[in-house]
Amino acid sequence: MSEDQKKLLEAQLWGIANLLRGKISADDYRDYILGFIFYKYLSEKQYLYANELLEGEKITDYIKVTDTETLEAIKEESLLKLGYFLKPKELFSELAKKGNADTESESNYIIEDLQAVMNHIEQSTMGTESEDDFTALFEDLDLTSTKIGRTVGARNEIIVKILNHLDKIDFKLQDVDSDVLGDAYEYLIAKFAAGAGKSAGEFYTPQQVSKILAKIVTSGKKKLKSVYDPTCGSGSLLLRVAKEVEVVDEYYGQELNRTTFNLARMNMILHDVHYRNFDIRQEDTLENPQHLDKRFEAVVANPPFSAHWKSDENPLNSTDERFSQYGKLAPKTKADYAFVTHMVHQLADNGTMATVLPHGVLFRGAAEGVIRRYLIEDRNYLDAVIGLPANIFYGTSIPTCILVFKKCREVDDNVVFIDASGDDHFIKVGNQNELRDCDVEKIVTTYRNREAIDKYSYLASLEEIAENDYNLNIPRYVDTFEEEEPVDINAVMQEIKTLEAKRSELDVEINGYFQELGLSFF
Repeated sequence: MSEDQKKLLEAQLWGIANLLRGKISADDYRDYILGFIFYKYLSEKQYLYANELLEGEKITDYIKVTDTETLEAIKEESLLKLGYFLKPKELFSELAKKGNADTESESNYIIEDLQAVMNHIEQSTMGTESEDDFTALFEDLDLTSTKIGRTVGARNEIIVKILNHLDKIDFKLQDVDSDVLGDAYEYLIAKFAAGAGKSAGEFYTPQQVSKILAKIVTSGKKKLKSVYDPTCGSGSLLLRVAKEVEVVDEYYGQELNRTTFNLARMNMILHDVHYRNFDIRQEDTLENPQHLDKRFEAVVANPPFSAHWKSDENPLNSTDERFSQYGKLAPKTKADYAFVTHMVHQLADNGTMATVLPHGVLFRGAAEGVIRRYLIEDRNYLDAVIGLPANIFYGTSIPTCILVFKKCREVDDNVVFIDASGDDHFIKVGNQNELRDCDVEKIVTTYRNREAIDKYSYLASLEEIAENDYNLNIPRYVDTFEEEEPVDINAVMQEIKTLEAKRSELDVEINGYFQELGLSFF
């Protein structure tokens, strides 16, 4: 599919989203639109796979299959291959067709049918390997909610309209070399994040920041055994990592927010990640980690900035191997280093970890200073510090940074500092600052080559960092001061004298006008 066709698909999907704009909140219509797109995707996957199984049979169109034995065989194979099953009458196109029925001759009421289909998708997986990945997946699509219509008829009308518009769009799922729908889905998530204000940070990391993290953790690698995100949001960051290598064997993530957790599972399935290859859990990562027995080759995250956590309120934290070795626990009002040490704990010896954090983690003292010093002095895990521009994240304008950690660093006697926060390293788009592809490429190339570039990057020795008392504030290492051009005092004095002479001439001229009027100027 060409770039123009891809943009057309994105525009078509966003146009459908606009059907609900102004009627309900952005968070709510996001859940409906993304949920219906996901349902259409599942239907088309089921239809294409069933038709593959029917090749050579008397009936080769799945929609026309009525034989119970054939349907049972397709169900068995679908549960193994796809992880779910849809009957012919449950396909998206069939419900859309009913919604378009001539209301004078037959009913176009589909809400109950649609709810039954969504329930059946989940029920079809019960007792199978994919059960955890589909359980309560559609719980945020409340078809009885007055948010989408005050009456049943009004709700049915808007749902029929959305399904009808979606039914006209070809997702081109038969094109195995294209992830067009996945890219369009990501586009929609980004658009919803842009309009969601403060809550956007719960589910989306700006694409260019995701790209930096993904490129860093995949440096020098074509394949990854595993990638992990302990605060995975919609799963976009995990999927971004996959774009930088030929294959990722396993995806792991954890997300606290239930709605966002559902979105992450949908996003994985919609990007054709097989249900056996991802494990996304819904729990508090710091209080109830779900993958502690595993170590990951790549770890990426955009944790909630300076979140509150139970810290010393939970006596187990003082003995938890993720936190106990550092001598101090992260403050209860700033969990940034709790997330950092959790991720370090989960990082494999041959792995790379990259995480976005608020600037305060670079220089704040007390417990955070103790933890930071231990990571550098005792463990020597810190590999890079990258300063980003302010106002590039949805919902907050604060400046942020990327910290990169490795347990086995190739160059273990220095740390790369990069200051990409200057005005030359981003553009303003609306109310947000945005990194360009060239800005991303410069950051990644500088990191990979460990280059020292005047007023942009610096290789700081461990001794130098120790001399700075393990303060990582970037201006201590990257000098971005621009010297002002020297002032020619003689030229300035001459210009002042010239201006004074001109002023005297004007005073004389003005005085003449005043005298003509019988007035005194001086």
